Formats: sequence, C-alpha cells, structure tokens
Amino acid sequence: MKDRGFTLLELLVVIVILGILATFVGTRIMGKPEEARQTQAKIQIQSLENALNMYRLDCGEYPSTEQGLKALVEKPTVGNIPKRWREGGYLDKPRVPKDPWGNEFVYLSPGMKNTNGCDLMSYGADGQPGGEGKDADIGNWETEAETQQQQQQ
Repeated sequence: MKDRGFTLLELLVVIVILGILATFVGTRIMGKPEEARQTQAKIQIQSLENALNMYRLDCGEYPSTEQGLKALVEKPTVGNIPKRWREGGYLDKPRVPKDPWGNEFVYLSPGMKNTNGCDLMSYGADGQPGGEGKDADIGNWETEAETQQQQQQ
C-alpha cells in the first residue's frame, strides 16, 4: 500500500476555507473590544462611586470638584479639608485609574445629572463630551439606572 499525502489542490482548498472562516470570525470579533472597553468603564465608574460613598461616610460630604478624585488617594489640601479622612485613602492603589481609553474620568460635585450628589463620567473613545456608539459618554447616572432596572426584574 502506497503512502498517500494531500495534493496541492486539497491543501489550497483547505487554506481558502480557513481564510474565509478567519475573515468571518475576525470581523465578528473586531467590534467586541469597544464593547469590552465600555463595560470596563462602567465597572470602573461603579468602583470609583463606591470609594466616593466611603469617603462621604467618613468625611460627611463628597470631595468638591476642585479636590477631585485625587481626594480618594491623597488627603485634600484645598477647599473643605476633611477631619476624618481615612489614612491610606479609599482606593486599592495609590493612584486614580484612567478610563479604558487612557483619559481621566470627569468628576463634578455637586453633580448636575446624578441624583446622589456627584457626577462621574468617561467621555468614551474620543475623549470629548457627547457622541454616539463608541464615542458615547458613560456616566454614573446611567449605571445607577441600569442597576435599578436589573433589581426590578
């Protein structure tokens, strides 16, 4: 019995089929990184919001806009300086994280959109206010509404 291998034609057919599959799967996967970044931004916002709530419990109020999120890792030196600031800060790491696109989170206190007293947001992929799709702003007022909807279901 002769040893028989694949012919060149059979190998080319297999390579073409794999190429078609790779193209199909690749285009499906290419849109997912932006969805992952948006989900990561929502998770980071919720984490920062939890730290802000702990700050408020200890200090009696949220940091001012001027003090910013930096008040979560360093005791504020401007504005209303808290007397009961937690030594070591309110985040696991000694720095405020950036959003998934490498931009600073935007923090406003008092907030204009959120009912709990402060606004925390990422401007999305473009780093500019407004936008749609991957450039859409992601704020804590949205994550709060999503959480309430999930609890009602």
